[in-house]
Amino acid sequence: MLKILEKNTRYFHNWFDKERIVYSLELVQNLIVILLCISLFCIMLIRLTDIFLALLQPLKFQSITSDILFILILVELFRLLIIYLQEQRISVGVAVEISIVSVLREVILREVLEIPWQQILAVCAFLLVLAVLLLTRAWMAKIFNTIALENNQNIADKLTENSLEKRIPI
Repeated sequence: MLKILEKNTRYFHNWFDKERIVYSLELVQNLIVILLCISLFCIMLIRLTDIFLALLQPLKFQSITSDILFILILVELFRLLIIYLQEQRISVGVAVEISIVSVLREVILREVLEIPWQQILAVCAFLLVLAVLLLTRAWMAKIFNTIALENNQNIADKLTENSLEKRIPI
Protein backbone atom coordinates (compact mmCIF):
# COMPACT_ATOMS: atom_id res chain seq x y z
CA MET A 1 0.00 0.00 0.00
CA LEU A 2 2.84 2.36 0.87
CA LYS A 3 4.57 1.70 -2.46
CA ILE A 4 1.37 2.47 -4.36
CA LEU A 5 0.98 5.70 -2.41
CA GLU A 6 4.61 6.68 -3.14
CA LYS A 7 4.14 5.90 -6.81
CA ASN A 8 0.97 8.00 -6.99
CA THR A 9 2.66 10.85 -5.12
CA ARG A 10 5.66 10.73 -7.49
CA TYR A 11 3.32 10.70 -10.50
CA PHE A 12 1.36 13.63 -9.05
CA HIS A 13 4.63 15.50 -8.35
CA ASN A 14 5.89 14.92 -11.91
CA TRP A 15 2.60 16.12 -13.34
CA PHE A 16 2.80 19.42 -11.44
CA ASP A 17 6.51 20.00 -11.89
CA LYS A 18 7.17 23.74 -12.25
CA GLU A 19 9.65 23.34 -15.09
CA ARG A 20 7.25 21.16 -17.02
CA ILE A 21 4.38 23.61 -16.55
CA VAL A 22 6.52 26.60 -17.60
CA TYR A 23 7.80 24.71 -20.65
CA SER A 24 4.23 23.78 -21.66
CA LEU A 25 3.00 27.35 -21.23
CA GLU A 26 5.91 28.70 -23.27
CA LEU A 27 5.09 26.20 -26.01
CA VAL A 28 1.46 27.37 -26.10
CA GLN A 29 2.60 31.00 -26.07
CA ASN A 30 4.98 30.37 -28.98
CA LEU A 31 2.17 28.69 -30.89
CA ILE A 32 0.00 31.79 -30.38
CA VAL A 33 2.84 34.02 -31.60
CA ILE A 34 3.32 31.82 -34.68
CA LEU A 35 -0.41 32.07 -35.46
CA LEU A 36 -0.20 35.84 -35.06
CA CYS A 37 2.74 35.93 -37.49
CA ILE A 38 0.82 33.94 -40.06
CA SER A 39 -2.26 36.13 -39.71
CA LEU A 40 -0.19 39.33 -39.95
CA PHE A 41 1.44 38.01 -43.10
CA CYS A 42 -1.97 37.25 -44.64
CA ILE A 43 -3.25 40.71 -43.72
CA MET A 44 -0.18 42.27 -45.34
CA LEU A 45 -0.82 40.35 -48.55
CA ILE A 46 -4.47 41.43 -48.59
CA ARG A 47 -3.51 45.08 -48.05
CA LEU A 48 -0.88 44.90 -50.80
CA THR A 49 -3.45 43.65 -53.27
CA ASP A 50 -5.75 46.49 -52.18
CA ILE A 51 -2.96 49.00 -52.87
CA PHE A 52 -2.28 47.59 -56.33
CA LEU A 53 -5.99 47.63 -57.15
CA ALA A 54 -6.24 51.22 -55.89
CA LEU A 55 -3.41 52.23 -58.21
CA LEU A 56 -5.53 51.18 -61.20
CA GLN A 57 -8.19 53.74 -60.28
CA PRO A 58 -7.76 57.51 -59.94
CA LEU A 59 -5.18 58.18 -57.25
CA LYS A 60 -6.32 58.96 -53.74
CA PHE A 61 -3.08 60.05 -52.13
CA GLN A 62 -4.32 59.96 -48.56
CA SER A 63 -5.78 56.47 -48.88
CA ILE A 64 -2.69 54.99 -50.56
CA THR A 65 -0.35 56.65 -48.06
CA SER A 66 -2.47 55.32 -45.22
CA ASP A 67 -2.32 51.78 -46.61
CA ILE A 68 1.45 51.97 -47.13
CA LEU A 69 2.00 53.20 -43.58
CA PHE A 70 -0.33 50.50 -42.28
CA ILE A 71 1.72 47.84 -44.09
CA LEU A 72 4.89 49.31 -42.57
CA ILE A 73 3.31 49.03 -39.13
CA LEU A 74 2.37 45.41 -39.84
CA VAL A 75 5.92 44.68 -41.01
CA GLU A 76 7.30 46.14 -37.78
CA LEU A 77 4.83 44.09 -35.73
CA PHE A 78 5.88 41.00 -37.68
CA ARG A 79 9.52 41.81 -36.90
CA LEU A 80 8.64 42.26 -33.22
CA LEU A 81 7.00 38.83 -33.13
CA ILE A 82 9.98 37.21 -34.88
CA ILE A 83 12.35 38.77 -32.34
CA TYR A 84 10.10 37.44 -29.60
CA LEU A 85 10.22 33.92 -31.04
CA GLN A 86 14.02 34.04 -31.35
CA GLU A 87 14.93 35.68 -28.07
CA GLN A 88 11.80 35.20 -25.92
CA ARG A 89 11.68 38.92 -25.13
CA ILE A 90 9.99 42.02 -26.49
CA SER A 91 12.32 44.47 -28.21
CA VAL A 92 11.68 47.90 -26.71
CA GLY A 93 13.27 49.67 -29.67
CA VAL A 94 11.01 47.99 -32.20
CA ALA A 95 7.93 48.62 -30.03
CA VAL A 96 8.81 52.33 -29.79
CA GLU A 97 9.37 52.52 -33.55
CA ILE A 98 5.94 50.95 -34.13
CA SER A 99 4.38 53.52 -31.81
CA ILE A 100 6.05 56.39 -33.64
CA VAL A 101 4.92 55.18 -37.06
CA SER A 102 1.38 54.58 -35.76
CA VAL A 103 1.10 58.09 -34.35
CA LEU A 104 2.46 59.64 -37.53
CA ARG A 105 0.03 57.58 -39.60
CA GLU A 106 -2.91 58.93 -37.61
CA VAL A 107 -1.64 62.51 -37.99
CA ILE A 108 -1.29 62.04 -41.75
CA LEU A 109 -4.77 60.51 -42.00
CA ARG A 110 -6.49 63.30 -40.11
CA GLU A 111 -4.40 66.07 -41.67
CA VAL A 112 -2.55 68.43 -39.37
CA LEU A 113 -4.73 71.44 -40.15
CA GLU A 114 -7.89 69.64 -38.98
CA ILE A 115 -6.47 68.53 -35.62
CA PRO A 116 -7.07 70.83 -32.62
CA TRP A 117 -3.92 72.45 -31.25
CA GLN A 118 -4.28 70.63 -27.90
CA GLN A 119 -4.11 67.27 -29.63
CA ILE A 120 -1.12 68.40 -31.69
CA LEU A 121 0.66 69.38 -28.46
CA ALA A 122 -0.21 66.00 -26.94
CA VAL A 123 1.08 64.18 -30.02
CA CYS A 124 4.29 66.23 -29.95
CA ALA A 125 4.79 65.45 -26.25
CA PHE A 126 4.14 61.75 -26.90
CA LEU A 127 6.61 61.69 -29.80
CA LEU A 128 9.18 63.52 -27.65
CA VAL A 129 8.80 60.91 -24.90
CA LEU A 130 9.20 58.10 -27.44
CA ALA A 131 12.31 59.77 -28.86
CA VAL A 132 13.80 60.11 -25.37
CA LEU A 133 13.00 56.44 -24.78
CA LEU A 134 14.82 55.45 -27.98
CA LEU A 135 17.83 57.59 -27.09
CA THR A 136 17.92 56.23 -23.55
CA ARG A 137 17.78 52.68 -24.88
CA ALA A 138 20.67 53.36 -27.26
CA TRP A 139 22.67 55.04 -24.49
CA MET A 140 22.05 52.12 -22.08
CA ALA A 141 23.06 49.60 -24.76
CA LYS A 142 26.31 51.51 -25.28
CA ILE A 143 27.01 51.50 -21.53
CA PHE A 144 26.27 47.77 -21.23
CA ASN A 145 28.51 46.99 -24.21
CA THR A 146 31.33 49.03 -22.66
CA ILE A 147 30.95 47.20 -19.34
CA ALA A 148 30.92 43.83 -21.13
CA LEU A 149 34.07 44.75 -23.07
CA GLU A 150 35.82 45.83 -19.86
CA ASN A 151 34.84 42.57 -18.15
CA ASN A 152 36.10 40.55 -21.12
CA GLN A 153 39.35 42.53 -21.11
CA ASN A 154 39.82 41.91 -17.37
CA ILE A 155 39.24 38.19 -17.86
CA ALA A 156 41.67 38.12 -20.79
CA ASP A 157 44.30 40.00 -18.71
CA LYS A 158 43.94 37.52 -15.84
CA LEU A 159 44.25 34.58 -18.20
CA THR A 160 47.43 35.97 -19.79
CA GLU A 161 48.90 36.69 -16.34
CA ASN A 162 48.16 33.12 -15.25
CA SER A 163 49.66 31.65 -18.40
CA LEU A 164 52.81 33.81 -18.02
CA GLU A 165 53.22 32.75 -14.38
CA LYS A 166 53.01 29.10 -15.40
CA ARG A 167 55.65 29.52 -18.12
CA ILE A 168 58.23 31.52 -16.19
CA PRO A 169 59.31 29.91 -12.94
CA ILE A 170 60.46 32.37 -10.30
